[in-house]
Amino acid sequence: MTTVIGVRFKTSGRIYYFDPTGFTIEENDGVIVETARGTEFGEVAQPPHEVEDDQVVQPLKPILRVATAEDRRMRDQNAAKEGDAFRICQKKIEQHQLDMKLVDVEYAFNGSKVVFYFTADERVDFRELVKDLAAQFRTRIELRQIGVRDEAKMLGGLGSCGRPVCCKAFLGDFHPVSIKMAKEQNLSLSPTKISGLCGRLMCCLQYEQAAYEDMKKKMPKTGKEIQTPDGVGTVIENNAVTERTRVRLMMPDGTVEVRDYHYTQLAKVGEPLPQNVVVPERRERTPEAQTMLRGEYIPPEPPKEQTDAEKPADEDKPRRRRRGGRRHGGGKQSAEEQGTDAQQKAKPENGKPKQDREPRDGDQPKQGRPPRRRQPKPSGEKQPSGKPKETPQPESGKPPVQRRRRRGGANRGKSREDRQTGGVSATEAPKA
Repeated sequence: MTTVIGVRFKTSGRIYYFDPTGFTIEENDGVIVETARGTEFGEVAQPPHEVEDDQVVQPLKPILRVATAEDRRMRDQNAAKEGDAFRICQKKIEQHQLDMKLVDVEYAFNGSKVVFYFTADERVDFRELVKDLAAQFRTRIELRQIGVRDEAKMLGGLGSCGRPVCCKAFLGDFHPVSIKMAKEQNLSLSPTKISGLCGRLMCCLQYEQAAYEDMKKKMPKTGKEIQTPDGVGTVIENNAVTERTRVRLMMPDGTVEVRDYHYTQLAKVGEPLPQNVVVPERRERTPEAQTMLRGEYIPPEPPKEQTDAEKPADEDKPRRRRRGGRRHGGGKQSAEEQGTDAQQKAKPENGKPKQDREPRDGDQPKQGRPPRRRQPKPSGEKQPSGKPKETPQPESGKPPVQRRRRRGGANRGKSREDRQTGGVSATEAPKA
């Protein structure tokens, strides 16, 4: 057994073992250690504990010291420089027109090196870019190409399950994932459903693979004959989640039935069935759950009708129907509002009180008044001002028919009698 301490250099990154060398260190403390990349600042993810010798890569590197306030200040300064370095490198990439995507920038703890992480579909010649960056930062420059899974681990995000991606949350290393795992778990083989943010197969396919493989060894193979409590049948389907097997049986009356059995109730043909088997209780899905699994829409429940006892007493009283248009307030006006409206109506315009129009010469009462007809104005004659306009009398001596003036439409200036007689008044109709 070897006493080690687990140190992590990035959030949710891989844990590396170091020799505590007698330091009193607790979890989440900062430490300064020597690595292959130089002196680094790390946080303690696992306090001192013992592990097997085969889990440790000898020789273990010791911890230099426990981080001080000055070390933490230097780490914060390096983190602030990383943002500026990212923007500068992005501009340099655009100037050189390189087909690469910058992902992250990392400063060494002592500032002796700057590492730029990028992704690219093909190999990129960035020698000129390194020269420009070295002249800009006056330090050692390293450009490291990473894969799409490492990019997703650095950037993070939300998966299809709605939770943060596993590689960013807790995964230290990537495990191999194959399409065979999706087939054995009876998942959809659509790339959009089994792929993560990185475009590769989701890492969570590997979590339950061991349980599926163990259950596959215990359950009968599809298409083979099996002995059931109801006779010999053929296996149609296996469900590793419910641990049940669907079997097609030929009944004595010649009919075919499909039944489900727990895998512990089955045996090979010719062998006795297991005795005293305790079958776990099967939980049936509710109709709402089955509808949701099929992806169908569940309409909301209709509102419940109120009984006579639940109805308020005001609803039984008949309501008075209101006539006429409602005002802006939507209800009755108060006494103050009514008084305001009356004052506005009585308010004089232009400082003079509003008066009725004085009667003029020639005005006739509205009831029984014949319509007036507009007479053409004789040319060359001007009426003196201040005197009413005289209407010329026809030769027959009869008074002209006065028409009522109307507004709008093609019938402007025509009376009802004109429209009925085709535009000629009854008095001017030709004599037979």
